[in-house]
Amino acid sequence: METGGTGQRLFLEDLAIGRRFAAGPVRISVEDILAYATRFDPQPFHTDPTTTGHPVLGGHSASGWHTASLTMRMITEALPLAWGVVGGGGEIAWPRPVRPGDTLRIEAEVLETGRSRSRPGQGWARLRVTTLNQRDEPVQVLVTRLIVPCRLPAPATS
Repeated sequence: METGGTGQRLFLEDLAIGRRFAAGPVRISVEDILAYATRFDPQPFHTDPTTTGHPVLGGHSASGWHTASLTMRMITEALPLAWGVVGGGGEIAWPRPVRPGDTLRIEAEVLETGRSRSRPGQGWARLRVTTLNQRDEPVQVLVTRLIVPCRLPAPATS
């Protein structure tokens, strides 16, 4: 498992299927949850730390979008793509809530890659990014398709 911070920018040719990346940890406090929720997802189970009996969440928790934002930050650290991390869609799931005091990290794996047929200087990579808490429980699973620059020009076709 590789961690970011090498300073090396990555291109499509660097993203072999099965290559894995990691980043984190990031600790989330009750203050972080309240600040994010108040501004972007003002629902009682995110904005009220005394919430205890929500039928799905079971208590005070971070917004899934807050978790996604923290995950995005870690993706940019783990995967220093030459153009930056540019998404082209995906699927996201939040199998369990993030609680105040949780410490999150990510593990990302390259699932598939390909070259663009219409844009010779770019390709795409499909990744699974799992955000885990301190107990190694998944709190978010993102399968995404990223737009990735190519280091080498497309091969000539005859």
